[in-house]
Amino acid sequence: MEFLNQYHGFFSEQCGSLIAGFILLLLLLGYVGAPLFIWAVAVVGVAFVLGFPLPVIAVVAVLFAVFIIVPIRKAILSSVIMKVMKGILPAISDTERTALEAGVVWGEGELFSGKPNVKKLMDEPYPQLTDEERNFINGPVEKACEMLSDWEVWRTRKIPKPVFDLLKKEKFFGMIIPKEYGGLGFSAYAHSEVIAKMSSRCVTAGITVMVPNSLGPGELLTHYGTQAQKDKYLKRLAEGDELPCFGLTEPGAGSDAGSLTSSGVLFKGEDGKIYIKLNWKKRWITLAAISTVIGLAFRLKDPENLLGTGGGDLGITCALIPADTKGVDIGRRHDPMGSPFYNCPTEGHDVVVNAEDAIIGGLEGAGGGWQMLMESLGAGRGISLPGQCAGGAKFAARVVSNHATCRKQFGLSIGKFEGVEEPIARIAGGAYFLEAMRMYTLSALDQGIKPAVVTAIAKYNATETFRSIVNDSMDVLGGAGISMGPKNLMSIPYIMAPIGVTVEGANILTRTLMIFGQGALRAHPYAFKEVDAVEKNDLSAFDKAFWGHIGHIVSNLCRSIVLSVTRGYFSSRSGFSGKAGRYVQKLRWTSASFAIMSDMAMGVLGGSLKFKEKLTGRYADILSYMYIATAVLRKYKADGYKKEDLPFVEYSLDHCFSEIQEAFDGIFGNFIAPFKPLRIWSKLNLLASPPSDKVQHKLSKLIQTDSEQRDRITNGIYFPSSESDALFCQERAFKLVKKAEAIEKKIKVAVKSKLLPKKRVKDLLDLALEKNVITKAEKEVVAESEKCRWDVIQVDDFTEDEFTSRS
Repeated sequence: MEFLNQYHGFFSEQCGSLIAGFILLLLLLGYVGAPLFIWAVAVVGVAFVLGFPLPVIAVVAVLFAVFIIVPIRKAILSSVIMKVMKGILPAISDTERTALEAGVVWGEGELFSGKPNVKKLMDEPYPQLTDEERNFINGPVEKACEMLSDWEVWRTRKIPKPVFDLLKKEKFFGMIIPKEYGGLGFSAYAHSEVIAKMSSRCVTAGITVMVPNSLGPGELLTHYGTQAQKDKYLKRLAEGDELPCFGLTEPGAGSDAGSLTSSGVLFKGEDGKIYIKLNWKKRWITLAAISTVIGLAFRLKDPENLLGTGGGDLGITCALIPADTKGVDIGRRHDPMGSPFYNCPTEGHDVVVNAEDAIIGGLEGAGGGWQMLMESLGAGRGISLPGQCAGGAKFAARVVSNHATCRKQFGLSIGKFEGVEEPIARIAGGAYFLEAMRMYTLSALDQGIKPAVVTAIAKYNATETFRSIVNDSMDVLGGAGISMGPKNLMSIPYIMAPIGVTVEGANILTRTLMIFGQGALRAHPYAFKEVDAVEKNDLSAFDKAFWGHIGHIVSNLCRSIVLSVTRGYFSSRSGFSGKAGRYVQKLRWTSASFAIMSDMAMGVLGGSLKFKEKLTGRYADILSYMYIATAVLRKYKADGYKKEDLPFVEYSLDHCFSEIQEAFDGIFGNFIAPFKPLRIWSKLNLLASPPSDKVQHKLSKLIQTDSEQRDRITNGIYFPSSESDALFCQERAFKLVKKAEAIEKKIKVAVKSKLLPKKRVKDLLDLALEKNVITKAEKEVVAESEKCRWDVIQVDDFTEDEFTSRS
């Protein structure tokens, strides 16, 4: 007994050190996510070592037992907590539930977890084209691009008939339709590649091909149609004999598509069959004016209970309406930013169709339209607009770097001025990480996974980044950017950029409500399970989810503290070395901090969080940029860890983490008062700063270097072969200017050594040849370079008649 007293007395003297050690032990247990039983053993053991009275230790042990033994925990704690939460949690509407349950959770779940499995994220398969898909892109797609001119389509306000005929003949409108129904049956990657290439040539053509292969009759019939509907429509859609549109948006139902007022009423005809009488007023419907079959979303009512489901409002339903049906009104057009793609209103007045034939999925599909739409949009958002924007970004990088090399002021290419380097770097870096995000998202879709939160991230960030890129492009092009005509390759993409921002869920809503609003429930490992269990009054499910959530919070709090204090330096690099490995550590640090702050927001604000859209927008930014950073690392791995690509990787990841830093600062500064001091710690312990001047210089220089890397970074866009084409002329001038630069350098050296007089290079060519500073062939290169350079910096002008006439 005396020995034990001495033992306890010794540890009492070392109490401060032991408590510090105990705290470190608890942080370690939380960091690794130790189960509660291990926590109990550790706490009871330390309490004994520290000399706590045995009754106190016994009370602690009993408390742990209450939490560990499930039947006791459920009876004493979980049942009471669940009753309390029933009065706190907002009810989830049917439309919200359908949206949340549409698709699956993919990589965003790892990022939301606070403890991402980076190896798993990096092992996701990278998309590959089949030989058939590659041949299509190199054949019919190349041919279509060759026949198109963005300027001519803009000027004449129509796609030439031979191009439209080619699109039908080669089944461009049937890329997503299975081969057994006459379609091409392409992968999501091939679909995206086609859109990217066509959009780099002609934005209007890209949109025209994009829409029938996105949300529309082909997509809906393939997944939900009856066999009779598939047999009737799919082959004709694939071959262009039927041209589809899809009517979703209304004057009162835009981003809030669940508030549709278009209606259909079931009634029994004289022949005993069930029919629908439809009335609708839709707007902004692409291809409607020239469509032959209209996909329609409407609210279906069954006042006579003909379907035996209780009657009344059956919910949102999707149907196919032949455009020539009596009462259908098409033919008028909107004017979307002057772009000539068909974007139109359509109305229906007492349109009567057979219900079994018209409703997608037949009568069994009545009321199932909202789920169809959510699942289809969940995939389409990750293909079309990200493809269009990635192709457009690579095109911009090419055009702007061409111009910045060929345009000279004060005797230098303007791309060598630091003020111009900055936007060029943003364009090149944006093109790189947009492509990375596109490819990573397609990885999921080509595995048959439809992660709705991920595709919302892809759509939002692709269109916003492209909008920034076209703005930077116009700044670099200057006067050449604002003078419209066939030589100005960026004016039309610039004008049309807001269209992508607006469609498929306006970006403000996508950011503030979908990415984090849905992500907070859908991608969180426990949140939706808790809400679902409460609504279903399932105590066992609630007990498992709620206490799992508590453990999740404790673990992420510990991880966040440890990773923040150590700046992530002791976490795994998951096989990446050097700077790339350091970014992996930052990703882990970010994920842990994001996870605990997300739980704080949900716990403190509860159901009111959905109305704190400035706050949810910042959370959405963090989730978005974690996803983009993951995609960049995966691209770096897929490309073989190329050392020469590190400036692009570094720029992209510095951009991502600096945006994350800004979002965290905004959260800490605008959350409830107790969290505001964290902003000071965040400022002192920066996650990242924006890309440095040095990195921007490297990127600008690389994209203005004639190299395999430049070609690879901008791969997948259309390069014309006609000498009358503006991009062809730019490319030729760019290559000649780069060749001439080395020759001009020799002349400048001769001037510096006073072998040649101090004059402009072009005035010294003859003398330089005479004094053997350059060869005759080199003189010809410089002369040809200057001629081509001069030609490509000219801008378009028009006669009065040409100017006042669009055709």
